[in-house]
Amino acid sequence: MKFIHAADIHLDSPLTGLSAYADAPVEMLRSASRHAFTNLVNEAIDLQVTFMVIAGDLYDGSWKDHNTGIYFCKEMGRLKKVGIPVYLLFGNHDAESEMTKKLQLPDNVFTFDAKKTTTFILASQKVALHGRSFKEKETLENLAIGYPEPVQGLFNIGVLHTALEGNSAHASYAPCSLEELHAKGYHYWALGHVHDYQIWQGASTIVFPGNLQGRHIRETGPRGAVLVTVNDEGTLDVERLFVDVLRWESLEVNVSECNSLTDVVDTIRKTLEASVEHSTNTLPIAARVTVTGKTPVHGDLFGLEAQLRAEVLALAVTLGAERLWIEKVKVATSAADDGETVRARADALSELQDLLEAAETDPDFIKSLQTELLGLVNKAPLELQTAVSYFADIRSGELRGILREIRSGLVSHLAKIE
Repeated sequence: MKFIHAADIHLDSPLTGLSAYADAPVEMLRSASRHAFTNLVNEAIDLQVTFMVIAGDLYDGSWKDHNTGIYFCKEMGRLKKVGIPVYLLFGNHDAESEMTKKLQLPDNVFTFDAKKTTTFILASQKVALHGRSFKEKETLENLAIGYPEPVQGLFNIGVLHTALEGNSAHASYAPCSLEELHAKGYHYWALGHVHDYQIWQGASTIVFPGNLQGRHIRETGPRGAVLVTVNDEGTLDVERLFVDVLRWESLEVNVSECNSLTDVVDTIRKTLEASVEHSTNTLPIAARVTVTGKTPVHGDLFGLEAQLRAEVLALAVTLGAERLWIEKVKVATSAADDGETVRARADALSELQDLLEAAETDPDFIKSLQTELLGLVNKAPLELQTAVSYFADIRSGELRGILREIRSGLVSHLAKIE
């Protein structure tokens, strides 16, 4: 027996972070989740799996129209033609409370109830699947404790949408512990909600397959589902299936040895070339370039993020516009000098450095600066509200980090000019 376990498909959720391109592949960004899901259905048909399990967040919240549901029904129809049933559990994004539009699903799709745990028996395969969907998005109770005892003589699969306990990167919906899951006595736990692949072996095999398609820079690397094969003795083999259509990559470029903007651009070029050349797949790459290092060029880069981004975009186009996309260029360098050299000068520049340093701990100045900056923040377009990391610091009044960056960059820049 073999089955596919998928989760966190988020149909019609667009990729974010590449919209700044004038010639961005708009259609690919909008439909990436669909293409990844179609790839998954293709795999299920080619591999002739016994069934498919979707452990929550098939959708990305309420549909704008019925096209999302029509697309899903079409893909389920393809599986129905070859006799592959699908066992679907709804998570926080597609809970009953979230979905305002629904369609009747094909009869090869079996959904887990939201009021109580449902058990489906596949007699011919000697399999029992247990699961409970979310009724409310904010489901904070431990659903696992209500799952039934395993059915004796059958291969038992628990389907659950959960963050597990202690997973701070995700909202703590339906929390439970690994110990609880192992103690239940099921052979396999098909989990969803956490977007990174994770597996635990023990009394049970417990798996997060991760999401099908990375949607932003926090979801780097290959994405997909898992193929689970069970032999006659009940031994499990779990294999990853990669079905994504674009991959996110975070590239750190150390420019400690650079002495000019030209040197920085050349170092970034070499990093981008190596990333493309050494990639083991032919999928497009969406990269964030972070420039780091304690460097003499720190002052040259102060306030030149826009120019540096333009230089890097030009490099990406040269390497192949359809192969490499730049999500962001981030400057995170620091001054090669710790400020003592400027301080020892005892001139106007050293006085400026002292004034800026004093401003970092002046509550009246910080409050005044926050008031001024809030006027800009509140007028910023919606897409910038979450994209600009400084905005959260400005709202909270935590401006010392921003002032520290300005002091270091400005003083280094002025010292270099002089």
